[in-house]
Amino acid sequence: MAEQMRVASISREQTLATNKLIRNTYTLLSITLLFSAAMAAFAMTANIPPLNIFIVLGGYFGLLFLTNALRNSIWGLAGVFALTGFMGFTLGPILNLYIQALANGSQLVMMALGGTGVIFLGLSGYALSTRKDFSFMRGFLFAGILVAFIAALAAYFFSMPGLALAVSAMFMLLMCGLILYQTSEMVNGGETNYIMATITLYVAIYNLFTSLLHLLMAFFGED
Repeated sequence: MAEQMRVASISREQTLATNKLIRNTYTLLSITLLFSAAMAAFAMTANIPPLNIFIVLGGYFGLLFLTNALRNSIWGLAGVFALTGFMGFTLGPILNLYIQALANGSQLVMMALGGTGVIFLGLSGYALSTRKDFSFMRGFLFAGILVAFIAALAAYFFSMPGLALAVSAMFMLLMCGLILYQTSEMVNGGETNYIMATITLYVAIYNLFTSLLHLLMAFFGED
């Protein structure tokens, strides 16, 4: 009986810890998405030109490394807002280019935004409700993201639009998998740090949105 009570107590504590992790993650994610959107709106209003790709990559990986190093301290929150704010700021000029270049650019941006929201909520809801373990996807996602990133650089530097579209489609699939994986990790105890969980989900949403937007612009954009 004592052993059963101890096991039940441990299980209850684990459930409470998981619920707290999920609550903190989605609260922080919601706030950072709003902050990122505000920074994008600021960049659009100020007509900031597109940033150099080396500045974007350097800022992203630098802030990501900093946030990871500070993930167990209060300064980790500052890193989260610095990273998501920076990514939102870099997105603003891209949105301006699409909106100004295409007659239906604004509509396609809203479609991409709505589609991203539906996909994220659907995949997160599935992982949370089924509590299925998607940890088996870890290696595939790591390899796939690395390959897609290298292919994206090749498409950019060698001006290969066909490869760029393929990369966008690849990133969409990979980010869907990353959402399932990260949500599953929170539910099943593989991830216990809400700062890193937030960053992973934010990056997945950001890349999902930009990839979906690129595909919509390519196939449904009106000059």
